[in-house]
Amino acid sequence: MAVSKRDYYEVLGVARDVGEDDLKKAYRKLAFENHPDRNAGDKAAEERFKEATEAFEVLRDGDKRPIYDRYGHEGLSRQGGAAGPGFDPRSVFADLFGGMFGDLFGGGGGRGGPQPGRDLQVGVEIDLIEAARGVTRTVKIPREENCPECAGSGARKGTQPVVCKRCRGQGVVLMAQGIFRVQQACSGCGGRGTVIADPCGRCRGHGRIEVSRTIDLQIPAGVDSGNRVRIQGEGEAGDPGARRGDLFCLIRVREHSLFHRDGANLICRMPVTFSQATLGTELDVPTLDGTIKHALPRGTQSGEVLRVAGRGMPTVRSDGRAGRTGDLLMQVIVETPRNLTKRQEELFRELAELEQKNVSAQRKSFFDKLKELFAPEETPAPEQAP
Repeated sequence: MAVSKRDYYEVLGVARDVGEDDLKKAYRKLAFENHPDRNAGDKAAEERFKEATEAFEVLRDGDKRPIYDRYGHEGLSRQGGAAGPGFDPRSVFADLFGGMFGDLFGGGGGRGGPQPGRDLQVGVEIDLIEAARGVTRTVKIPREENCPECAGSGARKGTQPVVCKRCRGQGVVLMAQGIFRVQQACSGCGGRGTVIADPCGRCRGHGRIEVSRTIDLQIPAGVDSGNRVRIQGEGEAGDPGARRGDLFCLIRVREHSLFHRDGANLICRMPVTFSQATLGTELDVPTLDGTIKHALPRGTQSGEVLRVAGRGMPTVRSDGRAGRTGDLLMQVIVETPRNLTKRQEELFRELAELEQKNVSAQRKSFFDKLKELFAPEETPAPEQAP
């Protein structure tokens, strides 16, 4: 029988709206308490360490966390696993603590192979129409590429880097510090594990050069301010043999002069005349796709909201495809005329006289209550002696 996983927030002892700093603090505390080097032979502590690391890895991921919040463990399993293929608690711990600590489970360590490239981020501003329909934007980004002269090795063409004698190619040296084995970058090779005896003339041994690249960003329909669109493999180059980083596009949607966005719904304030609200009419209602006809019922009050289904914003699903479309909420604003013609004033005065003769039940009830509120209290008559 399969064992159900605990809630990740419960594992780390944090609230569901926890921020990045508090998330790191909670994980750091649990990681130190259950560190295998502090609990030699304690399988339960090792499992707690792995469980906390998996929870931290998911909750700090901007793509995985929303899926988990909405669909739980089942949603993550459909995406290929909670922490992804090749999940290694050692690499997560080393990443958080800046590579200070070595192998956590008693084996060798080292740099863990070629390092992937850094992720990059670019900000893009679009308008509401573009956010509703999706848009392609072209941006220029500076990024590091592997040097074409040395293919990223840093060594002059025809030569190869040599293994560092101090760390024997590991890139790190281990030092005992209390109960931990502290792992530090080798000063002889700067943590690379190799030494370049004859550096490349173009990149001067760095292995990379900075270039400017033009990228076409496909922004899906339904994005909102604060959303990030991920373009895989468009970040900086990694070590030879390692994957490139990703490019994240941070979206900002400009405010619209007519529509206010509320999630998937759009809100529009619709001014109507006194006579239109009283008698009812057919209005020309603006939408993102043009003007449509919509009935205004008789006797509509100022502030009432009329719903036009399916005329709001599309939503973006976790897989990047378009989801449901929201509604247009039309808030009716009855305008009181300010500058009347002589004829309009005559008509309104006639209307006022009629309203005095035919007071509505609602107004009559109001005035009755008002009269009771300010009516003088009656003084009870004195009792007469028998």
